[in-house]
Amino acid sequence: MATDRVAILFDIDGTLIITGGAGAASWRLAFDELYGIPADIGEFTDTGMTDPDVGRKTFESVLKRQPKDDEFKRLLDRREFYLHQTVAESEGYRVLAGVKDLLPRLIADGYLLGLVTGNLEGAAHIKLHRAQLNAYFAFGGYASDSSDRATLTRTALERAGLVYGAPVIAEQAIVIGDTPHDVEGAHSAGMECVGVGSHQFNVQQLQDAGADYVIGSLEDALPF
Repeated sequence: MATDRVAILFDIDGTLIITGGAGAASWRLAFDELYGIPADIGEFTDTGMTDPDVGRKTFESVLKRQPKDDEFKRLLDRREFYLHQTVAESEGYRVLAGVKDLLPRLIADGYLLGLVTGNLEGAAHIKLHRAQLNAYFAFGGYASDSSDRATLTRTALERAGLVYGAPVIAEQAIVIGDTPHDVEGAHSAGMECVGVGSHQFNVQQLQDAGADYVIGSLEDALPF
């Protein structure tokens, strides 16, 4: 392993897995139960936004007001409740190319693997559980830590240090993600980012977004 690289931080949706619409379906069921409105998050939000931002923006768009703190917590709770169901039932759920070969190889090479994701922590692990990918990740930064990508990415780095037994600095970590939000979050936290053009954004779009390295999928060789 290169001495200057200790931790690799992975995004989830569009990088490791695709849920086949399970996330949107869980939001729709939660809004329908609580407000009688089967809201479509795709109408109001962008790929790569954090769960709280998705929920809040959708709430304000369909209900024309800001949620109260207690009702927003209730919405997030019901969304996570339904996510168990929608992930399990999703016919389009799949692990992206290269992931199942790459993760154990990185572990064997001595890297610390973590998550940096706009999902709340519970939602992140629900999504990974179906593919049995949770076992590869000992720590992470989640939207339950912060709705700001830079902050949750720095949180993941701090937790990498706890696992490593010594502080891990930004130059010793790298983020792997599939959206411009991942690139922005990594750079704001002082880290390099590998853009993976395997889902909604292609190689050129990720290059234009400023990714330090870009690959077509996780079947390609990582640039470190």
